[in-house]
Amino acid sequence: MADNKKEQEREELHKAIRNIANGLRGSVDGWDFKQYVLGFMFYRYISENIANYINHDEHEAGNPDFDYAELSDEEAEEARADMVKTKGFFILPSQLFVNVRKRADKDENLNETLEKIFQAIENSAQGTESEDDFKGLFDDIDVNSNKLGATVLKRNEKLVKLLNGIGEMKLGDYKDNTIDAFGDAYEFLMGMYASNAGKSGGEYFTPQEVSELLTHLTLAGKTEVNKVYDPACGSGSLLLKFAKILGKEHVRQGFFGQEINLTTYNLCRINMFLHDIDFDKFDIANEDTLISPQHWDDEPFEAIVSNPPYSTKWARDSNPLLINDPRFSPAGILAPKSYADMAFIMHSLSWLATNGTAAIVCFPGIFYRGGAEKKIRQYLVDNNFIDCIIQLPSNLFFGTSIAPCIMVLKKSKTDNALLFIDATNECEKVTNNNKLRQEDIDHILGWFTERKDVPYIARLVQNSEIGENDYNLSVSTYVEKEDKSERVDIAVLNQQIAEIVAREQVLREEIDKIIAEIEG
Repeated sequence: MADNKKEQEREELHKAIRNIANGLRGSVDGWDFKQYVLGFMFYRYISENIANYINHDEHEAGNPDFDYAELSDEEAEEARADMVKTKGFFILPSQLFVNVRKRADKDENLNETLEKIFQAIENSAQGTESEDDFKGLFDDIDVNSNKLGATVLKRNEKLVKLLNGIGEMKLGDYKDNTIDAFGDAYEFLMGMYASNAGKSGGEYFTPQEVSELLTHLTLAGKTEVNKVYDPACGSGSLLLKFAKILGKEHVRQGFFGQEINLTTYNLCRINMFLHDIDFDKFDIANEDTLISPQHWDDEPFEAIVSNPPYSTKWARDSNPLLINDPRFSPAGILAPKSYADMAFIMHSLSWLATNGTAAIVCFPGIFYRGGAEKKIRQYLVDNNFIDCIIQLPSNLFFGTSIAPCIMVLKKSKTDNALLFIDATNECEKVTNNNKLRQEDIDHILGWFTERKDVPYIARLVQNSEIGENDYNLSVSTYVEKEDKSERVDIAVLNQQIAEIVAREQVLREEIDKIIAEIEG
């Protein structure tokens, strides 16, 4: 029943996005369209969030007919200081999404109205604790862009369509939905514009089911963590799975991440607010994690999840200080300059708490290539930091058919062995992609927690054996594939051949008799 409701909500959301796309057809290319849809969803959300918050307080105080949206701006000003302190931002009644939408088709200066409102929301946080969380949040929603139309009139027509399209979405109370509306909208937009994925690093978007698996892997046996961290956090979907699965109150100190792409960084901060994560409970930085890591001074993280970019270049050779960097120096060698994958793994290990777990999506090449990567693998295995390697199915991720793996890292293992899991068959085919079902996630987690040999699926291998295999960490090296070809019994086959030969002989003799009779 829940699944039906989920699919129904999802289909309604997808339909609403398709309607907006049709309304803007020909003017905004896919990737920019994505920013407008998500940006206006955010604008609607924070408008409703602050209005609902104030209304709730008034209703509780015995004022059931109070509606913040109908208040004058002058009266509302009294609440500014309190709201900035509590929520981190403030929006006047005239600036609320619902009121701007009502007036939109009569507002000849709609683009200017929206620009001023977005600026005012950002400015409301200026000089306060929440300033960094709101700064530049609306930068990617360019209401004056020629992409919306060549004239102000045409641009405003498109903006009205956007406001109406987002306004008509059945979002209800975000917390009551069975789906993650923002995450689903993002995922659907990714699918719509997958061919443009390279434009914004979108190929690294992690499907929600994979996010769920990573979260459960790091939480096995835990009901709370000090905080969660992602060194290449993208839109923040991995971090937010912890809020959904554990409950945000069980992530005691909050959600931390770093993202190099400015647009995606803005999206991540927006995503935090959309999931009701207060400004003082998240810390997202916009820097290159490998060269300029933030959160140096923080207490190590009990949960780290990540899907870092595959085989990306990094400044290995141009920065002589990196070899002495305490994150990388223990391995005695840096990851190759064209393959930063192992640098992300070493970084995550360095930020990991003694009792913590990291689950990282990896490009399969790092498990068998030689050179520096082999030496880093040797360091990780010899120091017993790798807990498990899981081979996932192919075609799970947008923009790539590669079958990635998950590496699970721990600093306090109870054995000197590494579990290999072959999960390549744990999926269902949906159009051109594969998708993890709940049962697939449950199977993988079952094998992971039991940590036992399962024929053709899982094998617990002593670290010494991995050393004998030249530190190759490919799952196929250790987990035998089941031979599903039909077994042939040679004795039976020989018997059948003998019978065929005997029958052939009889036939020949009969044919010879017939021919002899005809010729006679």
